[in-house]
Amino acid sequence: MATKLARICLARPFLRTLSTAPPSHLTLLGQQYPTDSITNISPTIISKLPLRLHTQPFHPLNTLRTLIESHFPDYAHLSSFSPLVTPYKNFDELSFPTDHPGRSVADSYYVNKDLMLRTHTSAHEIDVFRSGKTKWLLTADVYRRDEIDGSHYPVFHQMEGARIFSSDASGMKEVEEDNARLSQHLSQSNILIEDILHITPTNPAQPSHDPRHSELVAVNLKLSLNSLLLHLFAGVAGASKEEPLRVRWIEAYFPFTSPSYEVEVFFRGKWLEILGCGVVGQATLDRADVPHKMGWAFGLGLERISMILNSIPDIRLFWSTDPRFLSQFSNTDRKISTFKPYSKYPSCFKDVSFWLPLGEDNKKIHENDLCDLVRDVAGDLVEDVKMIDSFRHPKNNRTSLCYRINYRSMDKSLSNEETNALHSGVVSRLQDQFRVEIR
Repeated sequence: MATKLARICLARPFLRTLSTAPPSHLTLLGQQYPTDSITNISPTIISKLPLRLHTQPFHPLNTLRTLIESHFPDYAHLSSFSPLVTPYKNFDELSFPTDHPGRSVADSYYVNKDLMLRTHTSAHEIDVFRSGKTKWLLTADVYRRDEIDGSHYPVFHQMEGARIFSSDASGMKEVEEDNARLSQHLSQSNILIEDILHITPTNPAQPSHDPRHSELVAVNLKLSLNSLLLHLFAGVAGASKEEPLRVRWIEAYFPFTSPSYEVEVFFRGKWLEILGCGVVGQATLDRADVPHKMGWAFGLGLERISMILNSIPDIRLFWSTDPRFLSQFSNTDRKISTFKPYSKYPSCFKDVSFWLPLGEDNKKIHENDLCDLVRDVAGDLVEDVKMIDSFRHPKNNRTSLCYRINYRSMDKSLSNEETNALHSGVVSRLQDQFRVEIR
């Protein structure tokens, strides 16, 4: 399951492609697919589809995936699902409301109206449950249209874990026994847990669930994840009896679990959100043809945790092929390595100001389109994009926007000529694609 609901669309606008029609077909992972009026997948995103960083040997994301899998050795470990899914699988099967912002073309990548790139690993949850697996971890690349800065990238990697039990007396006995085992382990470990009530009026058991059973499953979820966080963070944090690892639980909301929680770890002086989780929605299990089961699921972002554990300062680095980056994670014992910056190259920012077109064109706008355009032109040579000015002319009612684009390579110094060429390409694409008037 996703660690957050799909990000609410920013109020700040930008543009959908207006003047450039997509090709009639796109080739994705060796297959051709027809396009239509909502196609918005960009060449940069298409180029990422085959890479699957979480499977590349000695990549920090692969190391983290392996560490988590080693903590759940008797779970099925899955990582080969295609990123192409139907909107029904991505949203409807998981009880997302019809007006959820994640469905928007501003937030998600669509091949056509019937096919999209998954926005979370939960898109495969029902298929895995239906296959008969009761304990599993699933790792995959996921795709969301997003802003450009050091912690956001339109492709990232999630791991989802789930465990389900028979909802009868024998299943609940299994849960109780596992809870006793985990409780004993944690009571002897260097961890301090700030817990909350498992079920409350604002975080209820599902109507079809016996509240006693829901609470047992919620406790099993919490104990299982507290144990995982101890496994991942205690050594790096130097947890001891005097300074234990601190973990706290917070009520949350997800469309496909209830009760639901977020988990934070106190690490290097501040609380950090790590993952989201909850008791699996019974509608999900019913659709998976396992109606007499109940259980829990969690989802975490591998980049987010790796940036914390490995001290990686910029999410773009995960896509670097520079040996100075990759060689730092080529250890054979699969331990967490701390990233050592090999250089900090200077940034070079350029501003672009423009008038938006009038009329209907001005109503179909979103900032994420600018970010996709910039990525297509400059790739990972852009550190961030920020709007620094916006105003509406009082006489002609036209809107002017100004964006600052910060160019910086993670691997080399960019010359002024290189930066000017990149920025010229961005400006040209803005004019050609969106009919803006450069100021």
